[in-house]
Amino acid sequence: MTSASSLAQVVAALERRYPPSTAEPWDAVGLVCGDPAARVERILWAVDPVEHVVDEALACNAELIITHHPLFLTGVHSVSATTPKGRIIHRLIGSGIALYCAHTNADVADPGVSDALATALGLTSPKPLMPAGESGSTGLGRIGDLADATTLADFAATVAIALPSTHHGVRVAGDLSRRVRRVAVCGGSGDSLLAAATAQGADVLVTADLKHHRALEHLEDGGCAIIDVAHWASEWPWLGLAAGLLEEDLATEGSTVVSIVSARPTDPWAMTLRGAL
Repeated sequence: MTSASSLAQVVAALERRYPPSTAEPWDAVGLVCGDPAARVERILWAVDPVEHVVDEALACNAELIITHHPLFLTGVHSVSATTPKGRIIHRLIGSGIALYCAHTNADVADPGVSDALATALGLTSPKPLMPAGESGSTGLGRIGDLADATTLADFAATVAIALPSTHHGVRVAGDLSRRVRRVAVCGGSGDSLLAAATAQGADVLVTADLKHHRALEHLEDGGCAIIDVAHWASEWPWLGLAAGLLEEDLATEGSTVVSIVSARPTDPWAMTLRGAL
């Protein structure tokens, strides 16, 4: 027999999977608002804690929103409703909706954000690109192999199909005809992993938020090819993975929740126009 979970139970289950102690020192993870004793039956999962996500939570009667990105990444002195983030907090508290964030602690987890991206792209037996901890099973990024080698151009097309569509699209840097078999991935901003991906023999790194000069210097230095996708799209696959794991973990305790994964993009770009090449 199962029963609804308390917010405290949900938080405890999340923090077993994503210990706050593994988050970066600058990060802001954990429970943002909510009464630990409150009953949780429905959870909305999203990448970003923005207004339309709150709208979605209200529409589906969720008592909890779990996001990857924090609402407050830096210190604040006010949550007045005169600011966008303050308005979100007021709406959440006024509606009895809790907010929890798992950010860099979900990035390094096993399985975490990059595991979900690796699975979406068809990598086999992915391992951490930059291992952390004694076991070596956690850490930033993942690297693994495709079942069959392909070209960079064809693999980029696979990435475009596998991830949610955005106006950012899929940008490719490197020889489009080069052979691709070993693939490194990093959900979110993976600029810091370019050298590691090359050193570990990756044919290509799939990540987000790469800048012109950094990409150019990397390629000029003989680095692996690069596929740059929208930040939101690279992290979205984790939502379904994490939701399923949470439901399994709570079920072992005799409690149940219903998870809803938000499919509405929070990628900020609204249009891409291209001139003649």
